[in-house]
Amino acid sequence: MVRLRLDLAYDGTGFSGWARQPGLRTVQGEIEQAIGRILRLGEPAMLTVAGRTDAGVHARGQVAHVDVPEDRLGELDGNRGPLSIDERLAALVRRFGGVLEPDVRIYRVSVAPEGFDARFSAMFRRYAYRVSDAPGGVDPLRRWEIVWHNRPLDLGALNAAAARLLGEHDFAAFCKKREGATTIRELQRLDWVRGPDGVLVATVVADAFCHSMVRALVGSLLAAADGRRPVEWPGEVLRRGVRDSGVHVAPAHGLCLEEVGYPAPSDLAARAVATRRVRTVTEQLPSEQLPSEQLPSE
Repeated sequence: MVRLRLDLAYDGTGFSGWARQPGLRTVQGEIEQAIGRILRLGEPAMLTVAGRTDAGVHARGQVAHVDVPEDRLGELDGNRGPLSIDERLAALVRRFGGVLEPDVRIYRVSVAPEGFDARFSAMFRRYAYRVSDAPGGVDPLRRWEIVWHNRPLDLGALNAAAARLLGEHDFAAFCKKREGATTIRELQRLDWVRGPDGVLVATVVADAFCHSMVRALVGSLLAAADGRRPVEWPGEVLRRGVRDSGVHVAPAHGLCLEEVGYPAPSDLAARAVATRRVRTVTEQLPSEQLPSEQLPSE
């Protein structure tokens, strides 16, 4: 078996999320089907992804891995005889381009380094969320990637409220709880800029994200930035640690996974082991001394 790393992007509009679901079109399902067809696999391919995305969420820097029998790569050889591994992988990218629909693209395939796990080896995930508060609405050509907010938004208030959420916390107030899954995360970056086109873009970086976390955070910040709530409110919700009915999850189509970061190849296996550990809150320790083991996205 050989482990392949896939770097990919997709427009989430036409998908029912990443994860394979019977009877629904998903990113995972489309790619697994394409791999099986191209390499003529007897058993279905099984993709592991860095971060599962919900229906409507986009990705520009998604990463996945798949284990395939090495001899099946021979299906990529042409009439001129066996290809080198690099030539085979380049041919695989071209074949993906011909088999997959235009709303999902595999733009790089490589042999994964020893110990690589697309999900558990990741150091961080970086998302962007795009919002327009233009009085007339969003540019029609960008309506599937930018959310229109029908109230003026104060950039200073957005960043003041966001600053109160940074660090390692239990984000239970902003996550959909899953049985056996922790909601402790380290939010490494959350800030907003307004571009020349007037679109507000949030950059959100964490070791991992639990289900609905980014969109719930954004929803709370929008309420603080349009005057419906004070700038202190998102931080207060975080400290209470329970879901607040006032936190509305922002629409999916404004969210895009931009990048997944990994350590040096020599540290991949150790990182994967450390990530699998479940963190617990140690109230006796100051935040800078809390355990650093990190969990994958949920």
